[in-house]
Amino acid sequence: MATIPFFDSIGSPLLVLFFALMLLLQWRHPLRRLHFKLLRRLIRNIGLALPTFVVLRLALLPIPLLAAHWAHNHQVGLLNWLLPANSIGAWVGGVLGFLAFDYAYYWWHFATHKVPLLWRFHNVHHTDLDMDVSTAVRFHVGELLLSVLFRVALVGVMGISFWSAIVYEVFFDTAAQFHHANWRLPAKVDRSLNTLFVTPRMHGIHHSIVRDEFNSNWGTLFSIWDRLHGSHRMDIAQKDVTLGVPAYRDEKELTLWYLFRMPFGKQRDWKLPNGAKPVRQTNVNTTTEE
Repeated sequence: MATIPFFDSIGSPLLVLFFALMLLLQWRHPLRRLHFKLLRRLIRNIGLALPTFVVLRLALLPIPLLAAHWAHNHQVGLLNWLLPANSIGAWVGGVLGFLAFDYAYYWWHFATHKVPLLWRFHNVHHTDLDMDVSTAVRFHVGELLLSVLFRVALVGVMGISFWSAIVYEVFFDTAAQFHHANWRLPAKVDRSLNTLFVTPRMHGIHHSIVRDEFNSNWGTLFSIWDRLHGSHRMDIAQKDVTLGVPAYRDEKELTLWYLFRMPFGKQRDWKLPNGAKPVRQTNVNTTTEE
């Protein structure tokens, strides 16, 4: 348990390779025009992520996995109560646990926008004025620590198995890299994938400075939760999306030190520096995008 061999020997190397692949693909086939120097943003985002990676390995993975191991041994949680303790029950429970994790993360993401304490930390992620695969690791360490509590509660209540939790973690991190990547998939391919999965175009709309676009597309891996709850949007062309948070438009202000301390200072209103609230004048149908 302490070494988590599957994640250390298989999951982590695959995630690093996938990150490099997304860097290459977004360089060769960019979805959105970048407004700021890529290298500077990469250094800043990865620098912010370094303590996050430590928390991921020392707390975010082991603690929920220990909770899953304990729940299984003590038959705690809905899946352990409802499913038979045999191989069929284990497989069914594994699939249901995986889906439960992704559905719960839909609501966790919703909460990080709506609960003031959580938004203080999640705001750091959204202040990226461009978006690419490095944005997938631009999370404040405080948000990761808070999510540990959420994951432990989820695992205990649902009775999610050890393997469901660790396999979902690999898929979760891969999905985050994919849908943050600035990779232009052909529009038809993107729409087909989006029938089931969150895609770069879908998540790009979520990072808009327009409030009702920002308050949509909460999913991480599967897009079906947004469709189920009416929060799915694909009606804005990427060239018409302005990324970031309205009150933070100066890249020079968003230093690494400033991002680390941002959650602990006064939070700004959802307004542009001139006091205006961003609105969408006209919608652009993405069927025109190629």
